[in-house]
Amino acid sequence: MPEEKNSQPKEKEESTTEVLLSEDTLYNAPELFARNARASDFEALYRRAEADPEGFWADFASELPWKKKWKKVLDDSKKPFYSWFAGGKTNLYTAAVERHQATAVKDKAAFIWEGENGDTRTITYGQLHETVNKFSAGLRSLNLNKGDRVAIYMPNIPEVAVAMLACVKMGIVHSVVYAGFSAQAIQKRVEDAEAKVIITTDGSFRRGKTLSLKEVVDQALSAGCPSIQHSIIVQHAKNPVTMKEGRDLWYHELIAQDLPVPDTEVMDSEDPAFILYTSGTTGTPKGVVHSHGGYMVGVYTTLKLVFDLRESDVYWCTADPGWITGHSYIVYGPLMNGVTSLLFEGVPDYPKTDRIWEMVERHHVTILYTAPTLIRMMAKYGEAGVKAHDLSCLRLLGSVGEPINPKAWLWYYEHVGNKRCPIMDTWWQTETGMFMICPLPPVPLKAGSAYKPFPGIIADVVDKTGKSVPPGKGGFLVIKNSWPAQLKTLFRNPQRYLETYFEKIPGVYLTGDMARRDKDGYFWIQGRSDDVLKIAGHRLSNAEIESAIVSHPAVSEAGVIGKPDPVKGEVAKAFVILKSGFAPSPELSQEIRQHIRKTIGPLAVTDEVVFVSKLPKTRSGKIMRRVLRAQELGEDPGDTSTLED
Repeated sequence: MPEEKNSQPKEKEESTTEVLLSEDTLYNAPELFARNARASDFEALYRRAEADPEGFWADFASELPWKKKWKKVLDDSKKPFYSWFAGGKTNLYTAAVERHQATAVKDKAAFIWEGENGDTRTITYGQLHETVNKFSAGLRSLNLNKGDRVAIYMPNIPEVAVAMLACVKMGIVHSVVYAGFSAQAIQKRVEDAEAKVIITTDGSFRRGKTLSLKEVVDQALSAGCPSIQHSIIVQHAKNPVTMKEGRDLWYHELIAQDLPVPDTEVMDSEDPAFILYTSGTTGTPKGVVHSHGGYMVGVYTTLKLVFDLRESDVYWCTADPGWITGHSYIVYGPLMNGVTSLLFEGVPDYPKTDRIWEMVERHHVTILYTAPTLIRMMAKYGEAGVKAHDLSCLRLLGSVGEPINPKAWLWYYEHVGNKRCPIMDTWWQTETGMFMICPLPPVPLKAGSAYKPFPGIIADVVDKTGKSVPPGKGGFLVIKNSWPAQLKTLFRNPQRYLETYFEKIPGVYLTGDMARRDKDGYFWIQGRSDDVLKIAGHRLSNAEIESAIVSHPAVSEAGVIGKPDPVKGEVAKAFVILKSGFAPSPELSQEIRQHIRKTIGPLAVTDEVVFVSKLPKTRSGKIMRRVLRAQELGEDPGDTSTLED
């Protein structure tokens, strides 16, 4: 059983507070689990990576297929435009699917898909390969070739993986657009990439409603997108659509044709595999470019070690393929490791609030990788839904997408994992492509900390001059070396790549996030650097104040913004969602303010606490503080294409 140290409170409520405030409390993996983990000798892994980082990555690269071995593991002669496995020839598709066709994995389930209405499909690695071949033949018939770009706007169904894989097989660069973005957001991304084809569906399902994705695509195409020659539509929701002759094609008719299957392109390690545009919540979307060789090595290695993958695992990442998490750890990472993944088109609390736990039990999910937003939402419903299901199949938990506050971490650990499942809290980005700061399963964990950098990664917390700050003090999170899955550039904008990531603090990769390290070297991610309050000359993280607020027993979620103040520069205002059973009152508002003061200090006390029923969020669940601030100050909220409601 996990061991809790340095925490012996007298009462339950006091226990929660003490644990939340203590950075000395360690949670250790069960002894048998730690002893049998792939990274059981994690200290040796760190030593190996530190002594010979290129040799470390080359060892794992050798587990993947290469048409031609690399001449040099890392070529930094043109840094920060780094080349990984320079001179190597490969293809991401070969590593993900093709190589399994000669093994027993061919007959294993690659994806188990479940729709919102309960429909299910199972697709083996062999069936996936066959379908990808048929679709790649269809794409070739449309005169698509190596280097062309294809946009994908689809829900979480197997065909989105087929489309991505068919593109990389042919050397076509895919650009997946989250199937919730507006027509304007699609138009921006398609026009920037100059995509020739867009792939979508007749519709998708969400909370009992049918959403017409093709209609949104048609709006985007009618407003612009002159590069688009064809629109391919997957018949999924049986939703009536209008087909434009000469442009629109049915997916099922395209793959039914008897066409010659194109060979898998032999790609240079540095050739682009895909473009993924950032969400656009902070300005013009950036087209992040990832390549075949380095990306596949980084993603394969990190997923294998961090989630301790086994042949028998049923792995469920609840993200969407429209985000980097979906690319790296729904499609490419699990397939390269030959495991079975669960895909779900729906929301975890519909039609019943315990849908997610019922699915974990029914599909015998062994690894659950989800977001703090979802964890907090399920915690709001209480423990009854969790206890109603047998979750003993779970052996490992994961967190991704934003800093996880200690209260949510503890709820996840105690009620979902039953204090026996290590939580892999992973910090990484669209730009990094792979996990960067995260635990390995055997290491001692702290509630709310992402642990330390993955072996071979050198991270630091610095001030604006690039000087390391002492333990306990917050600063800018930077990466001091290159890594295999590092972005290559920003699409057709190398100058913006330099300005955004490498010139503000020369010599390092600037992540844009704030963090601090404790006395044990554990990293605590504090949120974006543009989500920082400056109160009376002191910098305070919005995320840290929000974490303090949600540690109050009455609070479910919170969003914090800064308001101009003539004396302090800024003061904090909190928008709070209460748990069921708690009613807004001036007394509760004051109690929460005092709780913040006690948890962080008097400097962090919010000027106002306002109770709300919901918060503006992106479709991936992140609170859009920019929208809250704009509404508060009467400003233009800017691009709201990523706003869920």
